[in-house]
Amino acid sequence: MSEPLARVRLDKWLWAARFFKTRARAKAAIEGGKVECEGVRAKPAKEIGVGTELRIRQGFDLRTVHVTGLSEQRRGAAEAAQLYQETSASIAARERDAERRRVQREMIDLPDQRPDRRDRRTLTKIKKQGGLQGDSD
Repeated sequence: MSEPLARVRLDKWLWAARFFKTRARAKAAIEGGKVECEGVRAKPAKEIGVGTELRIRQGFDLRTVHVTGLSEQRRGAAEAAQLYQETSASIAARERDAERRRVQREMIDLPDQRPDRRDRRTLTKIKKQGGLQGDSD
């Protein structure tokens, strides 16, 4: 058997912990500044250990997690969830932001249906003319 890991590359760990579907996506996120290690922008080859704090932005969500286990192999979701512990403040902030987005979405007045061919032609004509007629006041 192999001995337990002491350090793991950040991109491998993010992939193994199922934050990203591929290592290439994990690497791109790290290089794009979406991942911070101990409050500092990291590189994909940064080696992390147990107890490291990571801030990971995925879409609208920002997660703050503490590394509780190391793995270089991608396993099932149940095993991946044991590799980290998300902070309670991070969970509360994500839930609060999700609720705010849900309320904002409800306030938007969307049309009942998509525009038909005639409506699309009218919209295209308006866009080409640079606005509605009579708005030049």
